[in-house]
Amino acid sequence: MNRAHRVLGIVPISVGGTAGTICDPKVIYVTALKCNAASIILAHNHPSSNLRPSQADIELTKKLKAAGQFLDLPVLDHIILTRDAYFSFADEGLM
Repeated sequence: MNRAHRVLGIVPISVGGTAGTICDPKVIYVTALKCNAASIILAHNHPSSNLRPSQADIELTKKLKAAGQFLDLPVLDHIILTRDAYFSFADEGLM
């Protein structure tokens, strides 16, 4: 996102299987820094249609949020998508 909260781009970081994927925070932040982003929004899908964030989702969000604070590149939200709905960490007060 730029300073006006306009999307600069959508970048696929990791493609996994039905049970999970590997997400490297360094790859996320190097991409954001190269784009001159002012902030980022994370998003991923849950093929199971379960909107509840996993413990890994929560831990990754905390790790990326801490890194963003250090880099002055905040994470505004982390969104989990399913076929029919979404879960927003920000809407749920988890950011």
